[in-house]
Amino acid sequence: MTFTASQITLLINGKIEGDPSASVHSFGKIEEAKAGQLAFLANPKYEEHIYHTKASVIIINQSLELKQPVAATLIRVPDAYTAFATLLTKYQEMMTQQLTGIQQPVYISKTASTGQNIFIGAFAYLGEHTKVGDNSKIFPNVYLGDNVVIGNNSIIHPGVKIYRDCKVGDHVTIHAGTVIGGDGFGFAPQTDGSFKKVPQIGNVVIEDNVEIGANTTIDRATIGSTIIRSGAKLDNLIQIAHNVEVGSSTVIAAQTGISGSTKIGKGVMIGGQAGIVGHLHIGDGAKINAQSGVSKSLEAGKAVTGSPAYDYTSALRSQAISRNLPEMEKRIEELETLIKQLLKEKIS
Repeated sequence: MTFTASQITLLINGKIEGDPSASVHSFGKIEEAKAGQLAFLANPKYEEHIYHTKASVIIINQSLELKQPVAATLIRVPDAYTAFATLLTKYQEMMTQQLTGIQQPVYISKTASTGQNIFIGAFAYLGEHTKVGDNSKIFPNVYLGDNVVIGNNSIIHPGVKIYRDCKVGDHVTIHAGTVIGGDGFGFAPQTDGSFKKVPQIGNVVIEDNVEIGANTTIDRATIGSTIIRSGAKLDNLIQIAHNVEVGSSTVIAAQTGISGSTKIGKGVMIGGQAGIVGHLHIGDGAKINAQSGVSKSLEAGKAVTGSPAYDYTSALRSQAISRNLPEMEKRIEELETLIKQLLKEKIS
């Protein structure tokens, strides 16, 4: 599939410098792109490569002042990174739109319903009363349990398992191996030391424009719903427990674990390998640094780090002080020696 610079400009509202008819057929990193490829430059660290790259078309920031002529055709935009992301999204949409129809073998219950222009890959399973919306893509080996709802324009990648009664909104992407709606970790301790399972009869609700990475697990609620709000982005290998709520436009990095019934506000940023205990409230816009252990609720806008997690700025000060402890110990010893000497001279 080939595109000219002028066609690309229309997609990202850019301004051309150079040959509008310059064409590209694939993408490449600016430091190693070849003729016929499209690259972008957003990070000033890579500016040197723009003067030597063989890329045919390059997307750059409109504010970038070049130090010397460039052979490639340039497309200037307010934000090159965002424009490139938009272009990749449109390209991906064009590629996935080519997938339509139902491969064989599959199992689709007689009570299940599918929308228009859908794709269902081989060995997929659609249970009783399951619904798949228009333009959605269900890749091979996907399991959709009874009463599952998949909205419009959503993509469910290979090997995803979505248990009964769970709801997925529009424009949602769920990557391979993810499990939605497995039982929450609920066990009641008994007097004899054993544990009695608490049935998990709720579901998981994933709102619109959510993306969930590979091999992430989101447990169904004990009662009610575990909820991932619109626009949230979840990385690979995340564990979200029963009755958790993740706020809109919140981002969570890999290997994070969130315990049951914790409520996370909107616009929260959580670094990799963070752990959050249950029944907390994380306020809007809070920031949790990687590998932090959060055991108390956080107010809106709070930034924390460490385990147990505490105020980010205070933590940095403490780290700076701890690094200076050997020198401080030496100075204290010198002061003690000086004081003893002064006292001795005073007495004498």
